Order: sequence, then C-alpha cells, then structure tokens
Amino acid sequence: MLTSHILEGFAGRYTRHQIIRLHFGKDEELNVGKYLKEFGATKVLLHYGGHSAEKSGLLDKVRKAMKDENIPFVELGGVRANPSIELVRKGVKLAIDENVDFVLAVGGGSVMDSSKAISHGAANPGVDEWDIQTKKVPFTKSLKKGCILTLAAAGSEMSDSCVISNDEVHAKKGINCPQNRMCFAIEDPCLTFSVPKYQTACGAVDISMHTIERYFNVGDHTDLPDAIAEAVIRENNKAGKICCDDPNNYEARATMMWASSLAHNDLTGLGRGKFLQLHQFEHVMSAVYPSITHGAGLAALWPSWARYNMKYNKKRWAKYAENVWGVKCDPADPDEGINKAIDMQENYYRSIGMPVTLRELSDEIKESDIEKFADMVSENGNRVLPGPKPLDRDDILAIFKMAY
Repeated sequence: MLTSHILEGFAGRYTRHQIIRLHFGKDEELNVGKYLKEFGATKVLLHYGGHSAEKSGLLDKVRKAMKDENIPFVELGGVRANPSIELVRKGVKLAIDENVDFVLAVGGGSVMDSSKAISHGAANPGVDEWDIQTKKVPFTKSLKKGCILTLAAAGSEMSDSCVISNDEVHAKKGINCPQNRMCFAIEDPCLTFSVPKYQTACGAVDISMHTIERYFNVGDHTDLPDAIAEAVIRENNKAGKICCDDPNNYEARATMMWASSLAHNDLTGLGRGKFLQLHQFEHVMSAVYPSITHGAGLAALWPSWARYNMKYNKKRWAKYAENVWGVKCDPADPDEGINKAIDMQENYYRSIGMPVTLRELSDEIKESDIEKFADMVSENGNRVLPGPKPLDRDDILAIFKMAY
C-alpha cells in the first residue's frame, strides 16, 4: 500500500530547476491550508467542477483547512469536461478583482487546466487568455497554483500542459510551458473511490496513452525510460481493470493515481520527442463535439492509429508487444506478434467498456465529419505531425477513415 508521504517531482514550475511538491496518501487534503501557507498564499481562488466535490464533503474540508490557517478565498465552480475559455475569462476577472495570488484546483484534468489558464490570464491583465493559449502573445508571468486530485487520468497535476476549448471557433488548443507547473499536488486515492466506472476507464486510457505516444516517438538509446514506460502501462492497465470492477480498492486506485503523474511528467519520454500525434486527432473531435470524453476518444482512435503506424517502426512495436503484452515476435517477421498485441489492447479497452471505433464513441460523429477532422488536424494540409512516421493530411485522413 502506498502510504502518506511527500515526493518532489523533477520537472520545473517556473524554470527547469524548480520542483513540484507531491503530497500522496490518505487525508492529505486536510493539510492543504498548511501547504498553501508554505507557498505564501494570501488569497486563494478555489476552482472546481460540478457537484461531486460538494456532495462528497471535500470542498467543505478544503474550506475549513483554509479558514483554520486564516487564508481568505473566493470560489468559482462549473468547470466542464473540455474546459471552456468562457469560464477561464470569468475566472481571470474574478482573480484580478479579488487580488488573488494563488489558484487552487480541486478536481481532475479539466479543473487543473482551467486553473492554469486562469493563473496565466490573471498575472497578465489586459491580455486575453485565448491569445496566450494560442501562443499569439508570449508570457512569463503566472500566479502560483496547486491542486487536489480527484480523478486519475490527465496527469495535469505534474505536466507542463494546459488544454482549453473555444466553442465559438470550434477549437481546442494546448500550450506547453514551465508556467503550467503546479507548486504542489495533493493525491489521496480515497478521493477517487466515487469516480464512475466509465470515467475510471477513460482515465486508464488517457494515462496509458500519455506513455504510449511518448514511447513511439523518435529517439535512441532509451532503455531505462523505456522500461519505466512499459511498467507504467502494464501496471496501469491492471489497476484500471481492478478499479472498474472494485472501485474502493485502495491499492489499485493508488497505482492509477501515481501512474497518472508518472505518465505525464516527462519521465517516461526522456530521450525521445514529446509530440503526441493521437492527442491531436482527439482534440479536434472533442472541439467539434464537446460531449466526447477525452479518454474515450483516444480509445476509439488508437487501434487504427496503431495498425497504420506499426509498419514504420516494427522493431519498436515488437519490443512493445513483448514487454507490455507478453507476445513474442519473430525478429524476421514480427507482423503476426505485433498485430496480436494490438488486438489484445483493443480487447482490453472493450473489457473496461471503452469504444474502439468512432461509431461506438458517439452517435454525433458522421462519416461526413471525417474530411473536416483531417482538415483541422492538418490545418488544411499545411501541417505535418512529427513522429517515426510523419503524418500528412492523407495519412491523417486514412487513420480517421479506418477508425470510423
């Protein structure tokens, strides 16, 4: 069992040399007031999603912890899946008007990303956050931020990523920068016991995909990070299935939560490129149809992406097949073993209730959308996605067609 302890992540908050402090274990959320004080918070914006954090009593615990440390705070709820720039702008105005100097996210990846975007906008008055998010305006300042994780999935608690949706222009844009790092993350596996099976399964997919996509990026001589990545994928798959069947299993929930942080703090991709091709595919789908859950979208796309890409780096795919799925591949002709491993991962997704085609993913997606998706990902043919097989518009279109 993982017990309460402090871990300090290697990834930087404002520079590459600063750290993220991770407080892991049961009831760690009760200490949030103390941790806020350690980072000099004088007024906090408490940011969260819907009703679950309120109904569970978590928000009352957080409020009490801040009051006990005499830290004033204001609140903003309502974060949805695929967080919106509209709510971010509301949060920026509130933070500026209330002289907030710390943003505390209580929730999953959507709440954390919304908090990151608010922190950037509040520290740069007069600049629209969408211009920051789309990299039109460079910035170096951001408010301090921290989080209490309630969903093991996005890894935003340890990543330098922030993804925000703009419904007005049907766009979903991500930005990676040191200013996205949290000061601290609080992870109590018990807070994920109430996560529904579907959301748990979506989280399991997202965790693995952060690692898988790094694993198949360009790079050489990466045996140690490869071994870490393979272990994260294997153990997360195992824990994800247990959590779907036994939601109050502490050990499995703890494994998923820790895997979430390891999968997206850049550790598993050391020595390799960071670009995540498949995430670009999913982002355009959920930008057009915000009801699509990110992890489910990735699951629906992955089998087609894998089968399309496997022929371009068979040696690495054979290594993945053997070390993740236990499938031995013939070095002279590894196709049969690789395809068997892809089938096993596809069947795993089915076993936890995840879609493996776009038709299964959503009734909203029509065949006529496929060309539009390909245009969006490729920026009308002007963008090629880097990777072992760089994907141009024709490649992107072919994968979407396979997935449909």
